[in-house]
Amino acid sequence: MSAPARVLVVDDSPTMRGLITAVLRSDPEVDVIGQAGDALEARAAIKALNPDVVTLDIEMPNMNGLDFLEKIMTLRPMPVIMVSTMTHRGAEATLAALEIGAFDCVGKPVPGEPRPFGDLAEKVKAAARSQRQYVKPAASHAPPPAVADFRVGRKIVAIGSSTGGVEALIAVLQKFPANCPPTVITQHMPPSFTRSFAERLNRLCAPVVQEATDGARLEIGKIYLAPGGERHLQVASASAPHCRLVEGGPVNGHRPSVDVLFDSVAELAGRNAVGVILTGMGRDGAAGLLKMRHAGARTIGQNEKTCVVYGMPRVAFELGAVEQQFPLNAIGEEILKVTAARKEGSE
Repeated sequence: MSAPARVLVVDDSPTMRGLITAVLRSDPEVDVIGQAGDALEARAAIKALNPDVVTLDIEMPNMNGLDFLEKIMTLRPMPVIMVSTMTHRGAEATLAALEIGAFDCVGKPVPGEPRPFGDLAEKVKAAARSQRQYVKPAASHAPPPAVADFRVGRKIVAIGSSTGGVEALIAVLQKFPANCPPTVITQHMPPSFTRSFAERLNRLCAPVVQEATDGARLEIGKIYLAPGGERHLQVASASAPHCRLVEGGPVNGHRPSVDVLFDSVAELAGRNAVGVILTGMGRDGAAGLLKMRHAGARTIGQNEKTCVVYGMPRVAFELGAVEQQFPLNAIGEEILKVTAARKEGSE
């Protein structure tokens, strides 16, 4: 049996610290080794205790959780789960997880069920395991020389990701040149984070990265990230492809859903598309990627060794939706390979 995941709980509320600690300690494979009430206490505790995982509140005195997170990831990269209590229909709580820089919805309680923290313990254990397996990609602000002469074809790229997806997306998109193919992304992420994440990607990557808006036209050199919240991202109109944000209930437990995006791309673009499924828990995106492959699209999956959680890519692979699996550091280049214009002209 592997050693328990060693966790530091950081929250300015003693009540929340106690509740999170109790939930985590109910799992014998999780060991809460300490607590901190603000960023300053947390910094000292991290140095003293060297935890495997930190749970971190978003709103704290002295320094908010997102600012502190950026410092953690710069000075000591480690798995961090952001925990935010927000009202939903009055008293319900929503938790948002950020694991190794990757946002993911942890859970929303069902009325009548006393489980406001969903599968938090499972997220903590997955994050702890990833600490031993995951290698943080090196930062880069320019596309590699190998794609300096990239000539874009006519394909649309659709990417789906979840747990571990933020750093995975950075690793993939930093390989893209400024004239990359139009790219749409659904990353499971709460609404309070998608805009800042899009801005972060825009700073780190050569193409323009923006949060998708309803009606935004798909253009070469632009990447569109699905906003978190109450709508799904789709693509529409073969004559003038654009983003469409549609109302609807959660699909596979998620809104926005990767399956909803992939389904729309399969119907709109068919063989003129590339589908990519990255690290994530669950099965969202697998059926949609299969639909894309059946429509003639090229399909790519992240391999098990480089996934933080080999869930979504595994299900997609087992369904036959994935044409070929690649390690994370090869996916960006493979996307460019299959979307480049042919030498004799555009595809």
